[in-house]
Amino acid sequence: MSRPLRIEYPDAWYHVMNRGRRGEEIYLHDKDYRLFLKCLEEAVELWKVNICGYCLMPNHYHLLIQTPEANLSRCMRHINGVYTQRFNRYHRLDGSLFRGRFKSILIGDDNYLIQLLRYICFNPVKAGIAHTPKEYPWSCYADYVSVTPQNQWLNRDLLFARFQLKRAKGMYKKEDLLSGDANEEIEQFLNKKNLPSILGSKEFIGQIRNQHLHLIAHPENPSVKDLAYAS
Repeated sequence: MSRPLRIEYPDAWYHVMNRGRRGEEIYLHDKDYRLFLKCLEEAVELWKVNICGYCLMPNHYHLLIQTPEANLSRCMRHINGVYTQRFNRYHRLDGSLFRGRFKSILIGDDNYLIQLLRYICFNPVKAGIAHTPKEYPWSCYADYVSVTPQNQWLNRDLLFARFQLKRAKGMYKKEDLLSGDANEEIEQFLNKKNLPSILGSKEFIGQIRNQHLHLIAHPENPSVKDLAYAS
């Protein structure tokens, strides 16, 4: 079986996901959601990552992360491991909580970041557990549409800056950042049975292939044509 490909370098962007084992819920009460958010806050402090988007669904989560210090794996070990310990302690359980190692997709284009933020925020609506993203309390949507975010550790500025650049080029209007769901391309990509590990242009994928050939060529990893999606 191929192991998840981990390409890490300074300032890389990732869409990170994980699910409960056997599809089980990983948050049973409101306190569990708050425990997980506390783990995210700690990760920002300990590992200096920028968490720019999140949505905590009953049996899985989505994160949008930038890693200035190229430390995604260490950061996610902290988040998953510490949360599992606290969850088990609170519910008097033991054993693994998640189905395995987290899945990460390396993102190579600013426009994809905006689309992924929309996808993350609209996940509860797609799942039928909220009519609008504003109704769902366990995502970053409220932080983005508020003047002052409730979660001060959430980094909105990085995506705001990229959105303003796209808007200046006429690609978006001011109100468009979270005014609609992700586009069809992102929906189709994230619905793939075997998700590629890289999402970006052909130029970006070629650059990653050349710079990280030692990882891509590992016998336990899939070929670059299988791990990448080019726009």
